[in-house]
Amino acid sequence: MFDFAWSEIAVIAVVALVVIGPKDLPKVLRTVGTWVGKARAIAREFQSSLDQMIREAELEEVRKQVEDAAKVDMSEAIERTIDPAGDVKRSLAEPASELAPPPPPTTPAAAEPPRPEGEPAVSATPPEPEPAAPAKSGTPA
Repeated sequence: MFDFAWSEIAVIAVVALVVIGPKDLPKVLRTVGTWVGKARAIAREFQSSLDQMIREAELEEVRKQVEDAAKVDMSEAIERTIDPAGDVKRSLAEPASELAPPPPPTTPAAAEPPRPEGEPAVSATPPEPEPAAPAKSGTPA
């Protein structure tokens, strides 16, 4: 800040010794030291206040950036990146009837051919065989 060479400090000390005198010089030096200490404390406090304001301003910027990032809809951003023209979405949104073959027509149960009265109904599928009875064990065969 202030640059004093040793020769300048020696001149100031000699002038102070002659003007103030050797008796009051220690008191004056103590007072000057106290003032310099107070000035340094004020400068240090001012510097720390400035540093804190800068940190708060930077934190405010970072907080705003985080809020802006949180507002972004990630699924929409990914969709825009992968499918910018929307072709894939339109192809997936087409009706399923165009993609799959039509289902076979259903025949209602009343469409069976008429049968004469008294005859039992015959089904088109053969009946399932009944399971065989388990063999009794205990006596040798």
